[in-house]
Amino acid sequence: QVQLVESGGGLVQAGGSLRLSCTTSGRTFRLNTMAWFRQAPGKEREFVAGISWLGGSTDYTDSVKGRFTISRDNAKNTVYLQMDSLKPEDTGVYYCAADRLAGSIEVLPGAYDYWGQGTLVTVSS
Repeated sequence: QVQLVESGGGLVQAGGSLRLSCTTSGRTFRLNTMAWFRQAPGKEREFVAGISWLGGSTDYTDSVKGRFTISRDNAKNTVYLQMDSLKPEDTGVYYCAADRLAGSIEVLPGAYDYWGQGTLVTVSS
């Protein structure tokens, strides 16, 4: 089995920064694409950023392009999400997700096989 554990969430003022981490354990050789999703109260879970196995390909939702950066360190089994210039609309629970299949970075939650428990990010105005 595979476990994903997120950390790094918290309360930050608008314009500030946070760095989320997602550490994987278990049968990590089964993992391929990694992604971050978020879910605001009363809204559906949405794709934020994704990264391929070797990190050569990344994808971002339009609202975070230029502000968020996803990266991974496979030696440490960890994926990061650096979030800068945060806005109140970035508030939500951020989830790490892993896809066993190789291929393009998927933006739909149903494409991912493993999920973390989530970490709360609150951006105050």
